[in-house]
Formats: sequence, structure tokens, C-alpha cells
Amino acid sequence: MEQNETGCQTPQATILCVNNCGFFGTPATLNMCSKCYKDVVLKQERAELAASSFQSIINGSSKNGAKVLDAAASVIAEANAISSDSIEASRRTSSESPAIGVSDEANKQGPKRCGACNKRVGLTGFNCRCGSMFCGVHRYSDKHDCPFDYHAAGQEAIAKANPVVKAEKLDKI
Repeated sequence: MEQNETGCQTPQATILCVNNCGFFGTPATLNMCSKCYKDVVLKQERAELAASSFQSIINGSSKNGAKVLDAAASVIAEANAISSDSIEASRRTSSESPAIGVSDEANKQGPKRCGACNKRVGLTGFNCRCGSMFCGVHRYSDKHDCPFDYHAAGQEAIAKANPVVKAEKLDKI
């Protein structure tokens, strides 16, 4: 940055993030945007934490120390390779947008239906304590012959909330 006569610094040209996420990077964050920089720093901290935990394991027990040391070194190398590969891959795919994956779990489940009348309830269904879903008409326990024992559940809740308090017996004079 150049300083003019007044002592003010002129701004540099804008630099896009090296991960090509679309935001601007700064030299202070290794030409990455703040989010990408936080991700890289977090990965490095996790790798250092894993290395320090492996070191504590090694220092704690002398058995199989060389094997654990080799495992720690391979984990650290793998973490560094993953972070560098992710940066390089994001540079290569700057023009491509990431594909959005559709979860298979949502497709496997059918539409949500009432347990009593088999009506489609969608987002407006009510989950009962018996574990079934019901429509607005059958949401109450007396409307769908609910097997859940509300009386026993209430007694247990009251017993937990109000423990039995017994005073110590006093000696009579």
C-alpha cells in the first residue's frame, strides 16, 4: 500500500477468495474470505489437537509407542493433504456450482398419515406420546384409543418433582 502526502493509505485492488467462493479475500487471511479462512484454521486446530492427543497417549504408555507415533504422523499428514486438496479443487472448479444432493431418507418415507383415519397430514400432523402421528380430529388421546398410560406418567412426574421428605425423630424428654 502506498501512502500519500496526508498519511492515508490507498486501498489495494480487490482480490477474490482463493477458494473461489465468490467473496473477497484479504492478505491478512491468506487471500481467503473470512469463512474459508475460519474453516482452514479449524481444520489445522483439529489436526494439532489430534497430534497432541496422540502424543499424550504415547507419553502415557510406552507399549507400542512407535506404532502410535506412525499413526499420529499419518493422521496429521492426511489432514494437511485434505486441506490443501480442498483449496486446489476449489480453484479448479471456480466456474462450476456445487451439486445439491437429495436425501434418500426423505424419498423412502411416504407421506405422513393419520394413524386413525389414514388421512394425509403433512406438516400439520400431531405426534402423540404413543409414537403415532394423527390429524387434527384424532390428536387427542381419547379420540384414537391411545395405549399410553397418562395416569402413570403423571404419577412418575409428580414423584420425581416432589421427593419424600422425612424429618428426623426428636428425642422425647
